[in-house]
Amino acid sequence: MASNGKSMNLMKSDRKMFSASDDGTMMKQIVATHSPDGRDMDVKPVILIIEDILNRVSPGIDGAIHARDTDHVVADALDNKSAAVVDGFGGLPEALPYIIYKVSCELSCKCSGGGDAHGTTISILNLLSTYPWEAKVVISLAAFSVNYGEFWLVALLGATNPLAKSVALLKQLPDIVEHASSLKPRFDSVNTLIKAMLDVTKCITEFRELPPQYISQEVPPLSTAMTHIPTTAYWTIRSMVACASQITSLLGMSFEYISSTTEAWELSSLAHKVNNIHGHLKSQLGICYQHIDDKKHAETYQNLIRLFETSHIDNIKILKALIYAKDDLLPLVDGNSMKVQIEVLRKKTVLLLISDLDICEEEMMILGHIYQQSKQRPELLQYEIVWLPIVNRKNPWTDANQNKFIYLQEKMFWYTVHHPSILDPAVIRYIKEVWHFSKKPILVTLDLHGKVVSPDALHMVWIWGNAAYPFSLAREKQLWEEETWTLELLVDSIDPAINEWIAQDKYICLLGGEDLGWIRKFTTKLKEIAHTAGISLEMVYVGKSVPKERVKRIIETIIKENLCHCWPDLTSIWYFWIRLESMFRSKIQHGKTVENDNVMQEVLKMLSFDGSEQGWALISKGLSKMAKSKGDTLLTSLEQFDSWEEKAKEKGFVPALDDNLAQLHTPQHCNRLILPGITGGIPEMVVCAECSRPMEKYFMYRCCND
Repeated sequence: MASNGKSMNLMKSDRKMFSASDDGTMMKQIVATHSPDGRDMDVKPVILIIEDILNRVSPGIDGAIHARDTDHVVADALDNKSAAVVDGFGGLPEALPYIIYKVSCELSCKCSGGGDAHGTTISILNLLSTYPWEAKVVISLAAFSVNYGEFWLVALLGATNPLAKSVALLKQLPDIVEHASSLKPRFDSVNTLIKAMLDVTKCITEFRELPPQYISQEVPPLSTAMTHIPTTAYWTIRSMVACASQITSLLGMSFEYISSTTEAWELSSLAHKVNNIHGHLKSQLGICYQHIDDKKHAETYQNLIRLFETSHIDNIKILKALIYAKDDLLPLVDGNSMKVQIEVLRKKTVLLLISDLDICEEEMMILGHIYQQSKQRPELLQYEIVWLPIVNRKNPWTDANQNKFIYLQEKMFWYTVHHPSILDPAVIRYIKEVWHFSKKPILVTLDLHGKVVSPDALHMVWIWGNAAYPFSLAREKQLWEEETWTLELLVDSIDPAINEWIAQDKYICLLGGEDLGWIRKFTTKLKEIAHTAGISLEMVYVGKSVPKERVKRIIETIIKENLCHCWPDLTSIWYFWIRLESMFRSKIQHGKTVENDNVMQEVLKMLSFDGSEQGWALISKGLSKMAKSKGDTLLTSLEQFDSWEEKAKEKGFVPALDDNLAQLHTPQHCNRLILPGITGGIPEMVVCAECSRPMEKYFMYRCCND
């Protein structure tokens, strides 16, 4: 009865203090207890042992009945795990057991003597005055864990162990199992508060472990968080005092007082407060971690810039900085799904294929074909491709993302990263800001020393394939110096039949667009004129730059009606237009414009044809001059063939057609040019390919679905 009266006095004191705010007076009292002597203490091994003790006793009432059947198992496991924990950290500090014992006495004696919880808490803080704040809390929790662990050892072993039974009798400890249902609310509240105390304790120690080279205690956000630590330490230790009071109050208590729920309410209120403190600290800790990440990010980014400005004996240092700097895993997967080290790329030209997860099948197919061709000539073509997938780290990585990544990885014959997450955020920033990656894939060339010799060689690969090796800007410039605007450049090896027709000196017509009615009229008229003029003619339909279902249906009709030749696979059509786009990108990269480069002028004409709603056609013979125009103008010219037929006999069909087209062009015309979105590469001014006047610039957002 006396013990219960003391408990009620403690609860009244608790309610009085708990209702008071953490005002300035109380804060001064807490801070006045702090007089650190500069000692540093590794609290991690202590926390692990505390956690081990509290986790074992946390089942409390729920585990009490079953625990008696496995006492020896629990005891052995506790002994083994605790020993392993201590051994793993090289033992505990020598002076620690004594100070834990002193705090343990404070908890057990003052909580059983009727003292107020606030006074007991301040007394413990004074006892630990020379320790840092996180050590005060850890030592106090260790002392509470010892008391609480001893309580449960006696309570649970009392029925089977004679020594424990005798101790329980002297303590007048009630039979825990017998009164389990009545005690459950109290111990549930104790366990809830213990969890909150442990969470806060671990959170406080995390602040201490923050790397000082990236965050200082003198500046925000850490300085802001540290102002809350003294109050946090106070309420955490205060909660230990409340829990200890509840346990002590059971000693000698009659059963009729055990069922009281007032104590459970008191502990629940404290648990609510401590959990709120923990939530606030976790938020502050998150801000600190973000600050550290930002500092590390900036440091890594600057290191990356310096690395690329420095000469190296090989490419490994650069590649490790870009792909994965640690040695704890194999970061690359080869085309056979084998995990490998970055060293497999040593002394090779490396093409970094940078894209998101929306890289299209056509790109992978054509690039795969070119890459496999290089493996047939390993003595000449010493290069490898590595895919670096760029994903948005702010969005959660879903199963759909994972499945898509694996699907793409399995489609690629070259090296890929083990997982997108291994790419450092600073690397992604560098790729976006320095190499201007946005949405469209790029292919960055690194030479044998890791030096960037082309910020984007993908257009070079599309135009010349392996002939562009070693895929440098210097090689690209050399290739353009050797090129002129011909049908051979335009078509390359997409259709071997066209190269045969060129060799046979045939007239060749390429036509495109999605106006099926115009295609019927044009092909019929051109066949008729070819027969009249006695010329050998071949026609090929090359579709649109975005060859979707509509183009596929037109191809089916062309084949069915035998209008002309066509490429039945949409990949070839895509490749034809991506090569034209690549020529534009390549010329832009080398500073060329319509005014000073003939190839650029011809490429823009072709791209403007594709941007038109009309059909279009180009007619050429061998490597001679081409005649080309939009559909209506070209069809009108063919219908006027009688008027320029004699001229065609004199100077040739193509030159005569070109002259007639020039007469049909009027000052009133409208060209629409759709250029690919290239970050940092779109020229400020583009002139019309027909009249050389500056074109107006508009923004267009296009969905490629038919």
